Formats: sequence, structure tokens, C-alpha cells
Amino acid sequence: MAEAFIYDAVRTPRGRGKSDGSLHDVQPVDLLAHVLRHLRDRNQLDTALVDDVIMGCVTPIGEQGGDIARTAVLEAGYAETVAGVQLNRFCSSGLEAINMAGAYVMSGQVDAIIAGGVESMSRVPMGSDGGALFMNPSIVARHNIVPQGISADLIATIHGYSRTDVDAYAAESYRRAVAAQAADRFSRTLVPVYDELGLRLLDRDEGVRPDTTVESLGKLKPAFEAMGKLGLDALALLKYADQARINHVHHAGNSSQIVDGAAGLLIGNRAFGEKTGLKPRARIKAFAVVGSEPTIMLTGPVPATRKVLKRAGMTIADIDLFEVNEAFAAIPMVFMDELDVDHSCVNVNGGSIALGHPLGATGAIISATLIDELERSDKQFGLATLCIGGGMGIATIFERV
Repeated sequence: MAEAFIYDAVRTPRGRGKSDGSLHDVQPVDLLAHVLRHLRDRNQLDTALVDDVIMGCVTPIGEQGGDIARTAVLEAGYAETVAGVQLNRFCSSGLEAINMAGAYVMSGQVDAIIAGGVESMSRVPMGSDGGALFMNPSIVARHNIVPQGISADLIATIHGYSRTDVDAYAAESYRRAVAAQAADRFSRTLVPVYDELGLRLLDRDEGVRPDTTVESLGKLKPAFEAMGKLGLDALALLKYADQARINHVHHAGNSSQIVDGAAGLLIGNRAFGEKTGLKPRARIKAFAVVGSEPTIMLTGPVPATRKVLKRAGMTIADIDLFEVNEAFAAIPMVFMDELDVDHSCVNVNGGSIALGHPLGATGAIISATLIDELERSDKQFGLATLCIGGGMGIATIFERV
């Protein structure tokens, strides 16, 4: 089996996913084309050597529909021979794209491929594509499907996490993100976005708030308590009858931020690197995906991590750094508790609570951040993992080379 190497990674800053966000006026295909151009230009890449572009996109309708990956390939000025495909595995789509690209390379079917994702949440609202999983009443009732915020609060309730606990985790995510920005730790991967006149729109992740504290977070109202009272708590508790009630602890300040962004990783075999003169930065060592219980929905990172470690012949102690997507504060907290992982090696530069979660791109962004940090801190193995809507989990192990 061939090895799949990461040769480079590029991402945009993450802009607030609202009409006043700095990237709101940029169409998602332009965000993606921007990433592709930078991958090409800074690596002096002959794009005819790239077989395909695989991009995650969680809401692939409107401006993000019509196979946005192929459209971005054309807009970026790549060779016409470069194909493109978009995929949707909910929040893990960007990492799924990397894993799929890795599998293509490992199988020997392609030499080089670009994988990543895009989401313009200010222009294409989350959930606007509908779907039977969340909108078909009989399916919702039969499988006890509730909004993810209810699921996150249920997880916190089961594990005994208080409002102060999750707020303390969120405040630390912000503190780390502020420190990482100040130290310019994202500069290797992050490329500023400009408008058509060449004016800089955004050059850093827009949601980082240096004044965030446990006390300031404590003033925010629980985001999912009201919908829970409309019957959604009761629907979840039909399956979790051992819980008397759901303690609603998550809110906008300890949940992932809605943002716009795009990312791409250049992946290829050893022969591709030799042909282009590019040096590999990391290799994809192993990856795994699992299904998990769909009501509580967000516990997949733990079994996915156990599965990928077994596949790689490794233990949790072999992993130096972790990127665990902060969809909600309780998710990485459970991950650390269940797998006995110290917080000092998890999301060391902050996570999606402080930096944002552009759904289709996040898996690629945290993978790039992980590789950057492995290099900066002179570590060897990193693991990226995300929870996934509908009850799934994904995990990938990267090795620095």
C-alpha cells in the first residue's frame, strides 16, 4: 500500500457567520478558489498533476450547490483535467474529504489530490437544506432525534458537568486562542482574504474575544432550555429514562461559533513529491469512522478514537497532540474523561468555541492546525476527531515527517 503524505495546507480566516461578518460578501466558491490558488502558487504546482479535488460542504444548496468543488477548480484556473466533488458527512465533512483522498492515494489510484471543505454560514444558513433525519416527523419520533444542543446538554447532565464546568472549559478555549493569535501560530496555514479591489477583508479568525471569562460567560442564558420545554427534552428522555431531567448548560459562549471559511490540503504519494520537489510535512497513518447512538448523537469521537488507535496498533499514550472539535464544551470534556487524556495536549491553540466551526471546512482546518502544531512543538503523532450529526464519529492519526 502506498503512503499518503500531506505536502501543504491552506485555509482562510474564519469570519463571523452573520451579515456583518467580514467574509459575508464573499461567495463560498470564491473562498474555495482562493484556497486553491494559494496551494498552487506557493508550491509552484503544475495543477495538471492533481487528479481530483474533494471538498466537504454540509449545506450544498444554492451558492454551495452544483458541485462547488469542480466550480472552484475552474474559478481557480486549474487545469481542465482536474476533477472535483463535494461530500457531506455533516460536521466531519472536511476530515472525511482528507480520509477519502488518503484512501485514493494509498490504493494507488491517484498520485495527487486536494481535500478540504468550505462553508459560508452567513450566506447559506445551517439547516436550510432540510433532510428527513431532522424534518420527517415519523423518523424524528421513531429514533428520538433532537437538536444537537439538547444532545449536548444531555451529555453534560449524564456526566455531571455543571454550568461552571462547561463555562470554565470555554473560557480556557478563548484564552488559548488569544495566545495563539498573539504568537502568530496560525500564520503558516492562514492566508488573508481580499476583495476584488485588492483591499484586505480579513486576516485573522474574527470570533476570538480576549475579554471572555467564566464570569462573562455566566451571564448568558442557556440556549436550548426553551426548546427543551416544548417537548424535545421529553423526547430525549424517553430513551434516557434514568435521567430525571436535562440540565441545560450550553449557550452561545460555550458552543461552537457560526462562521464562514474554507480550507484545503495537498495530498500525494512519495512519487508526487519527488516529481515536484515538494517535501512532505506529515503522513496519514490511519483513519476510522463509527456510528453511535443517534439521540445523544455527539459521543462518537471516543469510539472512533479507540477504533483508529486499534487499527494503527497504537495506544492513547502514543498520541502527542489532539484536536477535538468543540461543537459544544461537553464534547471534548467527555473525550478527555473517557480516554484519560490531559487537557494540556488537547486543542492547545483553542478550538471551535473560540475560533469558529465552518461546518464543511472544520475537519480540514483542525487537521492543518494539528500538523502546524506538531511541527512547532517538535512532536510526532497527532489525532483529529469530530462528533457528527445523526450519531457518528470520525478520527484520523497524522504523523509528522
